[in-house]
Amino acid sequence: MRRLKQVLAKRKNQNISVNFCSLLLNPDLPTSGIDRENYLSKKFGTESHIQRVFGNINEVGLSVDIDFNFNTIRHTPNTIDTHRLIHFAGVDGKSEIALDLLFQKYFVEGKNIGDAGELMIIAKRIGIDTQAFSDHLKSTDGIMEIYATNARAHSLGINGMPSYVFSGRLVISGAQEHNVLARMIDAASAADEA
Repeated sequence: MRRLKQVLAKRKNQNISVNFCSLLLNPDLPTSGIDRENYLSKKFGTESHIQRVFGNINEVGLSVDIDFNFNTIRHTPNTIDTHRLIHFAGVDGKSEIALDLLFQKYFVEGKNIGDAGELMIIAKRIGIDTQAFSDHLKSTDGIMEIYATNARAHSLGINGMPSYVFSGRLVISGAQEHNVLARMIDAASAADEA
């Protein structure tokens, strides 16, 4: 996301909008989430494989000034309500700041971002109506939309994050370099003009 922001900062003369869409990496997790250690061993197997994966992610993070702190994460959350916060914040144009804070809370501070109390702290911090968001969480509002967006992402072949969809049809996944993202924007612009 930081690399995309850097590319977009150099293209202020273009009319480019960014929309954040839901992708559920673990849609079958219990509502309360699961212990992080059990999750990692089931997903990656050996400790050495886990360390390699996180070492690679950490390297990419440091290249854009993100100091991941994976050792603080004790819980893998069910992220349905997390996505609901991002969508709810989007009504006020604050989905990006919500996403930034969620990433900070989870990947750096190790907070359980599936917990309603933690989500309320973030909602308050970004300045959205906390009572309305609390009522939203107590309802089922937005849940079906998240599942629909998730299904659309999977139909485009997206199974991991980060992933980018340009002009609704050009898809690329992974932590891409600036030049790759710039080329994708150019290809999408050219396709839109054709």
